[in-house]
Amino acid sequence: MSKYILSIDQGTTSSRAVLFTKDAQVYTAAQQEFQQYFPENGWVEHNPDDIWQTVISSAQKALADKQVKAEDIIAIGIANQRETTLVWNKTTGKPIYNAIVWQDRRSSEYCKSLRDAGHSESVNDKTGLLLDPYFSATKIRWILDNVTGAKEQAAAGELAFGTVDTYLLWQLTNGKVHKTDATNASRTLLFNIHKQCWDEELLCLFDIPASMLPEVMDSAADFGVTSSELFGGEIPISGIAGDQQAALIGQACFEEGMAKSTYGTGCFLMLNTGDKALKSNNRLLTTIAYRLNGKPTYAIEGSIFMAGATMQWIVEGLKLLEHAGESEALVKGVPLDHGVFLVPSFTGLGAPYWDANARGAILGLTRDSGISTIVAAALQSVGYQTKDLQKAMEGDGLRPSILRVDGGMANNNWAMAFLANILGASVERPTLTETTSLGVAYLAGLQSGVYESTAQLATMWRCDRRFEPTMSSDERNDLYAKWLHCIAQVTLANNQQNNSAN
Repeated sequence: MSKYILSIDQGTTSSRAVLFTKDAQVYTAAQQEFQQYFPENGWVEHNPDDIWQTVISSAQKALADKQVKAEDIIAIGIANQRETTLVWNKTTGKPIYNAIVWQDRRSSEYCKSLRDAGHSESVNDKTGLLLDPYFSATKIRWILDNVTGAKEQAAAGELAFGTVDTYLLWQLTNGKVHKTDATNASRTLLFNIHKQCWDEELLCLFDIPASMLPEVMDSAADFGVTSSELFGGEIPISGIAGDQQAALIGQACFEEGMAKSTYGTGCFLMLNTGDKALKSNNRLLTTIAYRLNGKPTYAIEGSIFMAGATMQWIVEGLKLLEHAGESEALVKGVPLDHGVFLVPSFTGLGAPYWDANARGAILGLTRDSGISTIVAAALQSVGYQTKDLQKAMEGDGLRPSILRVDGGMANNNWAMAFLANILGASVERPTLTETTSLGVAYLAGLQSGVYESTAQLATMWRCDRRFEPTMSSDERNDLYAKWLHCIAQVTLANNQQNNSAN
C-alpha cells in the first residue's frame, strides 16, 4: 500500500519537496535555493535549468533520506511561484529565454500603452486582473518580441508557454503533458475566469498564438505520470495550484469569507468569495481560488511584492543580520512608534497602488536610529502593507475578522503581534505552517481518494497560536496615517523623477 503524498513547492528563491503522510503530517522534506538574476533595473530572471534541477534534486533527496520508493507514493502535487513565465521549444524542450519572474517590471511601458489605448476595463472584466507587468501575458509578448526568431517559431506552432507548474509538468513527464490548472491560468491575463477558457480577444490583443497555451484542468485532476527514470517508477501527478491558492487550501479556507495571508517572498492576502467572482472597486484582484469537479471557487486577492524579500535585503543587501531569524530577538525592545518607516517598493508597489515605477525608501531616520530600528521598520512594513490590503477589502465590503497566516515570516512572533495590532484583528497561525505544500497534497489526495471532501480537510486544521490586538484604535490610526504619509512621499518622488526625465 502506498503511504505518502509528495508535494513539490517551487518558490521564487528555492525549491522544496515535502513528503506527507495520509493524515497530513510532514514525514520528511528537502529544500534547495537557487540564484536570482537582475540583468537590468527592475528585471528579475531565473535560469530554467536551476528551477528544474533544484526541484528534482530536492524531491530525490526527500525520498532518499527516508528510503522511500516510487511505489510508496500515492501521488504528487505541485505548487508554484505564479505568473513567472517560460517559453520553450516543443521539440527540444529547451527554453528560448530565461524565466521572467513575477516581480519583473520590464513590460511597464507596454502595459501603460495598453491602458492608454483604453483596454483596462475589458481586460479586468474578463480576467479579474489589472494591466500590470506582474502577469504573464506581457512577459510572453516581450519574449516573442525580443528573442531572435521567436515570433516566427510561435506562429509556426513550435513554441510552448507555461507558468512554472506547466514547465515542471512537461519536464516530469518527459514532454508528454502540456497542461496547467485553473488557478495558474487565471494569473496570465489570457484566461476568461467567467467562461473558464482561454480568451480569443485577449490572445489577439497580446498577439499570442493559441498553439502556445497549455490545456486548463481542475486543480485536482489527472495530470499524467512521471517518467520512471526520475524516481525509479511512475508516480501519478494529481494536483496543481499556484502557491497562494495552495496556501488558501492548506489553511482550509473553504468557506465564503475566510481569509489567509502568506508571508513568503511577497505577501498575498486572499479571501474566499465562494461561487461569486466579485469585482473590486479598490484595485484588488479577482482570481480563481480553486476549481474542483469543474466548479470554480473565486477569491479576492491583494498582492504585495516585498515581504520576506525585504528581510532578505536586510540580510544580504545591508548585511545588518546574519540571517532573518535573528530579527525577532533584535527588535524586542524597540517601541512600535519609533518614527522610522521602510517602504520596500524595490520593484514597484503592488495592491492597492500598482505603481510599477516606485522605488524603495527609508524615512524618518535620526541620530538615534540604529540597526534594530531599521530591522523593526522592515518587519513593520509587512504589517502596514497588509493593512493597505485590509482597507481596500473594507472598501469592497469585505473584512475578515480573523486572518490565518503562514509563510516564513509567520514564525516571527513580534511581527505577527504587530500585524494583529495594526489590523485590529485576530491573527491565527496553524500548527503546520507548510500550508502551500499541504494545499497541493490535499488536492492530490482528493483526486486519489485519500480524502473525501473539503469538509473533511477543514476538520484537520489546527491552531498553534492566536495573536489578539492590544493597541488602542487611536495608536493604530496614528501609526497608519504616518505610513500613508510615507507612501505619498515615495509616489510623489517617483512622479517628480518621471516628469523630470520626460
